[in-house]
Amino acid sequence: MAPTTKATECEVVLIGCGAPLRGMGWYHAKQLLLGECPSAKLCYVVEPWFMGAGAAGPGGSDFTEFMTETKKDFGVEFLTAVADLPPVPEGSTRLALVSGRTADNPRLLGEAIKAGCTTIYLEKPGAPTVAELEAMKAEAENSKVAVLMGYNKNVCKFVRKAREFAAATEGSHVTFVSNNTYENTPESLGECFERNREGMLKNMAIHELALLVSFYDVSVENIESVSADKEFSSCQTLPGPSGADFTDFDKIKFTITTKTGKSVSVQADRCGGDVSYAMVTDESGKEVFRHSMPDDEDKANVETLEKKYPGAMPYFFSQDPDYVTVKERVANFCANGVAADGIATIDIAVETLRVAEYLTPLLTEQLK
Repeated sequence: MAPTTKATECEVVLIGCGAPLRGMGWYHAKQLLLGECPSAKLCYVVEPWFMGAGAAGPGGSDFTEFMTETKKDFGVEFLTAVADLPPVPEGSTRLALVSGRTADNPRLLGEAIKAGCTTIYLEKPGAPTVAELEAMKAEAENSKVAVLMGYNKNVCKFVRKAREFAAATEGSHVTFVSNNTYENTPESLGECFERNREGMLKNMAIHELALLVSFYDVSVENIESVSADKEFSSCQTLPGPSGADFTDFDKIKFTITTKTGKSVSVQADRCGGDVSYAMVTDESGKEVFRHSMPDDEDKANVETLEKKYPGAMPYFFSQDPDYVTVKERVANFCANGVAADGIATIDIAVETLRVAEYLTPLLTEQLK
């Protein structure tokens, strides 16, 4: 029997756990099990792959060990399908935290609604295409189910501090910089391009586009101009592990100006390192402010987590506090009706995906 919830907690159903140390769902589970989100109680994990065909493959034995320990220590129930969930207990609320493959999200959202979830947390970008995400939005609205997004940079300290500094500095300009740690080789980037075949703007840089939609009035209809920084940017066609060719940006920098007079830049580099930041420049283009993630305050937490979870994905640690913030605000909304301040809605997600689909061919053409 699954754990029972207090009056101020919602049941959490984690849909898509993934492999320990690798899967984002696994890291969500660890934070929930440690009680870092007081409005949330992890009650169920739905993991069809590692409880089915993937059990004997890479990561399978690690997942089985995690499942056995979590059942024993916390009483969490593990299921192979959303449809196997029991009815929601009377007086309780149920939150679905969907952290599987993006392509499965349209189906999983419908299944979560049928399973009695009144709030659904979707990882970015929510769905592979705008049309699918719009259909999901309509389905949720028709069922009076709230859908909130895991765009954790919306609540990041470095974003908030850069926006505050820019607001107090006349004529300033903000650039959001996202870096990752892939090796700058055809083999490494080719594997990255194939695994993230939706493309950089729908994957790595989608968080930055969500910031633009959330805070800078960016929408497809409100974009006045887009200018790629050709000196910085690079678009390549590389073979993936399957042998098929994939075309994507390995790094991109561009500036958007809106019809309402706002201007903001994004820079993303697959091989840029493990520090992301927001930068503010003055009217002359001189940098006057920068705040990084992780900052000095966060680095001690990163070092602690590296020792606690050796071998885990590095980005788990640098964004650890923000994952907690997003989950707790979503859970508090589900359990107690408290507004989820700063959390991106599915409306923001739809427009963000629209912007990504609009920009990709435009920027690709500018780099030719």
